[in-house]
Amino acid sequence: MNIYQIRSIGDAVRGNSYVGRGIVIGKSESARYAAVAYFIMGRSANSRNRVFVERDGALFTEPYDASQVQDPSLIIYAALRTYENRLIVTNGDQTDTVYNALKAGSSFTGALATRTFEPDSPNFTPRISGMLTFEGGDFTYDMSILKSADPEGTACNRYTFSYAALPGLGHFIHTYVCDGNPIPTFQGEPERVAIPDDMDAFTEELWGALDADNKISLYVRYVDLATGVARNRLINKNH
Repeated sequence: MNIYQIRSIGDAVRGNSYVGRGIVIGKSESARYAAVAYFIMGRSANSRNRVFVERDGALFTEPYDASQVQDPSLIIYAALRTYENRLIVTNGDQTDTVYNALKAGSSFTGALATRTFEPDSPNFTPRISGMLTFEGGDFTYDMSILKSADPEGTACNRYTFSYAALPGLGHFIHTYVCDGNPIPTFQGEPERVAIPDDMDAFTEELWGALDADNKISLYVRYVDLATGVARNRLINKNH
């Protein structure tokens, strides 16, 4: 097995009906851009009743039809925020935990030490998070997963991965291995995936590879490392 193998993002998700929510972070092949992607999927009517909305440079999940919301606690949150030279992206309200911790002088790891997996027994969905730190025309990034230590949810295991940004390489972490009951939690290190210079091609490949029935929304942001200018793509299944 080649531990340094890099797959396309399409190959990483195609044919898998339910990888859940996913985060991709990396540097484009020319080393010009920092790339971030976040997507959500859903099986229940409550989960599928969502859209992404961007406001003031931050990304939020919101109900598509507010009258149909059953339980907003785990599905409505800020998914992406920036603080100074950091860009935070997560699959839950821990985005605000990290944001507020940074404002208070704490760290990404310190903030997530105060959180656990989601309380949705029997799945105990992991909390996945990422943060890019920009400095000197380049960046580094961290990724985290908080997951149940056992099937009963009696304790939380916390894993943090810290990366140098290398041209053409990204890392992909998602909540589930595949569909199931209960749904099996993501295992191992974030997966190595290719990051092209073409944001539109990357966006279309990822959106096209996600399961047509279960995908809900996708957001992609490319940041020009020389200028700091960001470009975004947002796709909602619910229009």
